[in-house]
Amino acid sequence: MAATQRIAVGIAVAAVCASSLAACASGPEVVKKGAPGAQKGPQLPGSVVRLIGDGSTAYTGAQPHLPRPERLKAGERPPQFVVFSWDGAGEDSQKLFSHFRRVAKANNATMTFFLSGVYLLPREKRDLYRPPQHAPGSSDIGFNDAQGIADTVKQARLAWLEGNEIGTHFNGHFCGPEGGVGKWSVDEWKSEISQAKQFVKTWKTNTGMKNAASLPFDYDKELIGGRTPCLEGQKNFVKAASRLGFRYDSSGVNNQVWPKKRDGLWDLSMQLVPFPGHTFEQLTMDYNFMVNQSGTRTQGDPAKFGYWGNQMRDGLLKGFQRAYEGNRAPLVIGNHFESWNGGIYMRAVEDVVKEVCNKPDVRCVSFHQLADWLDAQDPRTLDKLRTLEVGEAPKQGWASFLSPRPAPAPKGVPGAPKP
Repeated sequence: MAATQRIAVGIAVAAVCASSLAACASGPEVVKKGAPGAQKGPQLPGSVVRLIGDGSTAYTGAQPHLPRPERLKAGERPPQFVVFSWDGAGEDSQKLFSHFRRVAKANNATMTFFLSGVYLLPREKRDLYRPPQHAPGSSDIGFNDAQGIADTVKQARLAWLEGNEIGTHFNGHFCGPEGGVGKWSVDEWKSEISQAKQFVKTWKTNTGMKNAASLPFDYDKELIGGRTPCLEGQKNFVKAASRLGFRYDSSGVNNQVWPKKRDGLWDLSMQLVPFPGHTFEQLTMDYNFMVNQSGTRTQGDPAKFGYWGNQMRDGLLKGFQRAYEGNRAPLVIGNHFESWNGGIYMRAVEDVVKEVCNKPDVRCVSFHQLADWLDAQDPRTLDKLRTLEVGEAPKQGWASFLSPRPAPAPKGVPGAPKP
């Protein structure tokens, strides 16, 4: 099976459903752009490129298009953050990685792409992967070929230069009771995280593409968060990730309220939003909409494709509007690069990006940017924001709610100001 097919099929299957490797890096090498040995391909204009290890990654300076977070002023209404994120991001024959890069750029948005480490590991080197509780070289989403790796690296490079985030979806995507990530210990999670980094940091060695352009970031510093396969194993993953310097996790299910930290990490999990035509709410992910529409069949009744796609689009928009007009809690949306039910979920997501990301006070950002903003806020402000329930706007308005002084009493009651 071609690598492009393996990725597409692997993601669909994964959705339904060891010790750390030492770095191969030698000391960093400094190469000025244009000098012999400099990397070709898009880098920052005039930047100094410091190759890392075998040159699979490189330090090229601060990430472009990464806004500096500002603390809310007294009485200021919070911006409405929306995060679009992608599990197992890889460029295959569907070209969805490149497509949504362009969609983001055209709509004042940045996104988070959770890269699967095995998408940068060629099949012939599969035994380099030592998954916890599984035989070496095992993976429920397969591996890749040279063209698939080159295409994925290119998109990851361009995405980062445009201000998007490259997170991780880890490696083999093992779910369920038999060796699934939900059964992994803290140390096993540490191994999985280390290997996910390692495959990104050594893709040139593993593919032999010595002259290819580097990824323009230091992945040890760039990688600050991820989402676990099938949303399993969050408890031990968070413990491991917090000890390895991660700053957020997106592996759970939340309501549309302001986030808090869990074991030192921001809990930026996906959320429940209205599900048009139903009395229950739905998780903001393509797979969950699909399961409640066509079951585990990735291609259901074509006659219902239009209706199902509109259900997802309208559900996400209802969730957005509920927050936008209410408590302004960040909206977190997760998806896969897939073609389930004729590609209706990809069209739904694109419609939502175009509808919401150009509205006043809306910031469509990566998890990295959201975590930066949260860290910049006065903790007392965030505590107060967390008192607002789903869809609840401050009764006396934002100026009063986030004011350092209490609101004046209404006229005609004790304590009211005199005319």
